[in-house]
Amino acid sequence: MRHPLSSVLVLMLALGAGSLAFVAQGYQLFQATMVLACAVALVGLNILTGYSGQISLGHGAFFAIGAYTAAILMDRAGLAYWLAVPVAGITGMAAGYLFGRPALRLEGLYLALATFALGVAMPQLLKSRHLEAWTAGVGGIVLSKPEAPWGLPLDADQWLYLYTLAVAALLFWMARNLIDSGSGLALRAIRDHAMAAEAMGVDNAHCKSMAFAISAGYTGVGGALSAIAVQFVSPDSFTMFLSISLLVGVVVGGVGTLWGALFGALFIMFVPSLAEQVSKAAPWAVYGAVLIVFMFAMPGGVMGLLHRLRQRMAGQRP
Repeated sequence: MRHPLSSVLVLMLALGAGSLAFVAQGYQLFQATMVLACAVALVGLNILTGYSGQISLGHGAFFAIGAYTAAILMDRAGLAYWLAVPVAGITGMAAGYLFGRPALRLEGLYLALATFALGVAMPQLLKSRHLEAWTAGVGGIVLSKPEAPWGLPLDADQWLYLYTLAVAALLFWMARNLIDSGSGLALRAIRDHAMAAEAMGVDNAHCKSMAFAISAGYTGVGGALSAIAVQFVSPDSFTMFLSISLLVGVVVGGVGTLWGALFGALFIMFVPSLAEQVSKAAPWAVYGAVLIVFMFAMPGGVMGLLHRLRQRMAGQRP
């Protein structure tokens, strides 16, 4: 289900997001940067789940792969952050393809269980003594926040936010083009009826593998951006709850929508902290209650609600 936005609204959104760098400060800019990083990861997961119909409960593993790739390249190899981020995406894409290709034999809950196992295993793999020379084990890797280049009058927080915004805008545009292309049509055909799509000449195995790879690549970029923003990576930052949170963000924002990634990122970024403010004794009970209310009030996610409201307004016009 596509939700087209006019050029004027997109321009206003871009200007508003860009101006935030000069209005917000410190921790607020950090939160905004993390929202954009999570939104990029949610776009990737939505390409897999919303547009090709493959359920993943382990995308936190690809988030971790992207974060660690960027951290290792920046800390160990001295690579610039703007080069480490695309390399993290490519690494995530390669990992996604290598995992997704043999997983093609699995569908539905069986694929979800396989990805769940990957998400559970990833923190332990990062702690492994065989990888400790690269990952630094449980101690993690500390990073430095990049400074603004070319003498721009911006502090590190402002520059990182604007850089993340530019990367997110580029990846949203690329995802939109992918979905509107013939490949996107093939993915939706597989999602709706795999046998019929194959009968019409769609290469299901290739399309599913590429969807998994692209999805993991997006999630890897999101992980790299978040690692640079947080300035630290450790295995305990990528628990199974991260994978569940990403899936929750996709559902809350709207399965099969791109712009829903922004609403989903806002949810997974702010609702847990708000729940803790409401009840320090049982924050996850509050979080669960809010999630249940969201699902009952907006079964199609935020974008589904907006679509219904737009249809109702259009029906009320004379």
